[in-house]
Amino acid sequence: MKALLILGLFLLSNTVQGKIYGRCELARALKKLGMDGYKGISLANWMCLAKWESSYNTKATNYNPGDKSTDYGIFQINSRYWCNNGKTPRAVNACHISCNALLQDDITEAIGCTKRIVHDPQGIRAWYVLNVQR
Repeated sequence: MKALLILGLFLLSNTVQGKIYGRCELARALKKLGMDGYKGISLANWMCLAKWESSYNTKATNYNPGDKSTDYGIFQINSRYWCNNGKTPRAVNACHISCNALLQDDITEAIGCTKRIVHDPQGIRAWYVLNVQR
């Protein structure tokens, strides 16, 4: 019985916490997925963004009471503009993606949406945590 309780707590903590990338592991993944230098943005800036937005956690979420939107995943992509969570009023869903797809341990879909975001006129400045001059 005790072993089942411990296993249950382990599984629960993994589903809530998600994958937390190590710094070097994330750098390798970002490089493999074509983010190093993408739209003139260095790998160091992408790493900084992931660190300060989510602490490298794929399941990170943050509710924004002002506009009733939520930020999702390792890059904290917002449901007002970029993904659909079925709850955010007047959502745009410019990435044509479910917000839940941004919470996967495999960050391929999050990268795809991130690439779409930096093509927007606001670009990397969509993330307030970075003040990047290109």
